[in-house]
Formats: sequence, structure tokens, C-alpha cells
Amino acid sequence: MSEVALVRRIYDVWKALPTHNPLVQCLTNTVVQGFSANVLLAAGASPAMVDVPGEAGDFAAISSATLINLGTIGTSQQLAIPEAAQSAHHSQTPWVLDPVAVGALKVRTRLAHELLNYRPTVIRGNASEIIALCGGAAARGADSTAQVQDAHGSAIELAKKHKTVVAVSGSADFITDGERHYQCANGHAIQTKVTGSGCALGAGIGACVSVTEDALWGTVAAHAVYGIAAQQAQEVSAGPGTFAANFLDALANVSEDDVERLLAVRQLATDKE
Repeated sequence: MSEVALVRRIYDVWKALPTHNPLVQCLTNTVVQGFSANVLLAAGASPAMVDVPGEAGDFAAISSATLINLGTIGTSQQLAIPEAAQSAHHSQTPWVLDPVAVGALKVRTRLAHELLNYRPTVIRGNASEIIALCGGAAARGADSTAQVQDAHGSAIELAKKHKTVVAVSGSADFITDGERHYQCANGHAIQTKVTGSGCALGAGIGACVSVTEDALWGTVAAHAVYGIAAQQAQEVSAGPGTFAANFLDALANVSEDDVERLLAVRQLATDKE
């Protein structure tokens, strides 16, 4: 694919968000709910933090997409999350699994493996989480001790086994559907200084996947534009505090010219090539 075609394909997904205004249900950790909601609004989507047992499943059935993030799973969310995942699966609502700290803590590890039965459309996590979800060594948690390249094999295996897209976050993200592999190097290190940056990306992925038939491209587009906005915001920020606000502004105003100028996405060779 030519660079021009790549830019066009990614931006076409992003610019569809304000047009379709997808409703994204977020069962996410309590630390990041506000930031995640603001990210969705800046992107042109509508957030809904419906995570109550007895309601989560019903809402997943009518949502454009559902995000399930295991960051702070209390008793209530432990009941609501499987309900939402099962409903999303049965209703064909695209949904994103963010298995925070899987492998490091037993309750969320058990829950994450249970959720795989409901075929997440996208799984996103750091290298340690993806390796652990695939059955490898235990993860440290939200802060990965493994490098992205260490998780390539696990990501491809997970994608093939569960017919899903897997995104491994890091300095250069790795995104695969088991057959097609992409690397996205957009973003900035300051994102790690703002809590919720990665979790909110999961919500953005849900929004993008809901407006395209190809979940891989929705996932690539979300990573690319999110990272481009971070790069732009960093240039006018004095530190993490101003960055968080500037990031929302940048996300709301990303143009096709910005994508063309800053895009750092490339397709990686497959095993057959």
C-alpha cells in the first residue's frame, strides 16, 4: 500500500467518528473514567459509563462498541463485566478487552481468560500482559517488564486462536490479526506520565472499530491518530498537566495534513514473506 493510500485509509476511519457519533460503553477502571470520556468526546464519539450488573448487558446490546478494562475490578464490575461481554458477543457489538495486570493477580487473570470465550474484537495490552494472557510468564501489571518485540509471537498466537486483533503497546506498538502485522511508532513518552493514557486509547479503539468493517484498520487508525495528537500536544506543553489538556485539544483537531506529515505506521513482513 502506498503512503498516500495509507494516510487516506487511516484518516477515513478517524473522520467517520463525528459523522457516526458512535456510542461507546466503558466498563473501565475508576481512575480513568473522566479522561476516557473526554477522549471519546474529543474524537467525536459518545461515552457511556454503564457498568452496573443488570444493566451492563442490556446496554452492550445497543452500544456501538464496548470497552472492558480490568484496571480496578470491584465486586460490582466482576458481575457486570461478563454480562456485558456475553451480550456484546451475542449482539455482535464490537468490544475491546484491556487485560490490565493479567498474570500478576489471580482474580483478574481468571476473569480475563473467561472473557476470551466471548471473542473480543480487539485485545490491547502491554507486552507482559499479552504474553501472560497467552499463557506465558506472569506480568508485573500496567508497567510492562517485557519489550514489544518479546510479545510478537504471543500476539499472533492469540489473534489466530481467538480470531481477534491484538495490539501490544510500547514505544512502537505492534498490531496484528494473526495474518497482517503493523507497527505504529506514533506517540510520545510523556503519555506515560498521565494516568489513563493507555486505558483511554482502548475506548478510542472501540470507537474506531465500530465505524469500519475491518477491525485491524480501526485499531491501527486509533493508535496512529492518538499518537499523532500526543506528539502535537507535547510540543506546546510545559509538563504532564498541560499535556493532558492540550492532548484533548489536539485530538479534536487532527487533520488529514497532520496525519500525512506525522504518520509513522508501516506494515511488517509476515511469516510467509
